[in-house]
Amino acid sequence: MDLNQILTLSVDRLEKEARCGIRLFPSIPDMMEQFAQSMRDELRENNAAGRPTRWILPVGPVAQYRRVVELSNSDRISWKNAFIFQMDEFLDWQGRPIPLDHPLSFTGFLRRELFGRLDDELRPRPENIHVPSPFAPDDISAAMQAAGGVDTCFGGIGYHGHIAFNEPPISRWYKISVDQMRESLTRVIVSGDDSVVVQSINFCGGNPDLIPPMGITLGMKDILSSRKIRLYLAGGERHRAVFRITLLAEPTSDYPSTLVQGHRDCILLTDEATARPIELSMNWIMPRRS
Repeated sequence: MDLNQILTLSVDRLEKEARCGIRLFPSIPDMMEQFAQSMRDELRENNAAGRPTRWILPVGPVAQYRRVVELSNSDRISWKNAFIFQMDEFLDWQGRPIPLDHPLSFTGFLRRELFGRLDDELRPRPENIHVPSPFAPDDISAAMQAAGGVDTCFGGIGYHGHIAFNEPPISRWYKISVDQMRESLTRVIVSGDDSVVVQSINFCGGNPDLIPPMGITLGMKDILSSRKIRLYLAGGERHRAVFRITLLAEPTSDYPSTLVQGHRDCILLTDEATARPIELSMNWIMPRRS
């Protein structure tokens, strides 16, 4: 199936042809509510069975976290036996982690907006929270293995198909094969131009100078080893093409998200507007009169 067919398939055909699971919602807020509830439900079920909960968590999307805190606090859902593996983090131009108080620090965000908002007696144990380190990149994979593997990898998908900072390696000098990307480990990356542009639009009014230029990411090997993968596409227009490419294009390192095809339990979740067919058009938007 060529790219034009992938982009223009009806939603019914898309659901029939997709190479992994799909779940559509009337709106993005409806989807983010489900995200929070699914986290709450998994924690509650594991706690009741005396099992640990082992998650890879993203910072992007983030709207689910305020809601899951509300649900956990109101329903008294403990995170004490939860193991959290942070998906990625920004680094400065010298490959060092940005400060925790930096507005774009993923680690700082999770500490403030997730763990710090849970009631004291419900919070995860500090030793169960793992952040990828550029100084010891293999430590987080070892921690996953010691915990018994990852139950669920939650995440999003970037504009060019990256999961975490597993960006397509665009270079005139070398090519990364599908198998190499599939087996990739935790590593330091230099952000691609397209990622910097999208992040600058999302975070700082289109100013790329404010975006940290490097990052550290879990590799695709750890992500694909998770027993479940749930990828939430909440970006609206910028997610329409990559949603369809991830579901139907042949696996390629040019779109690393295509590597989730064939996973035993992977679902892509988005809203109905994002899933609709794509047509090439010139959309003129007239400014409103005051």
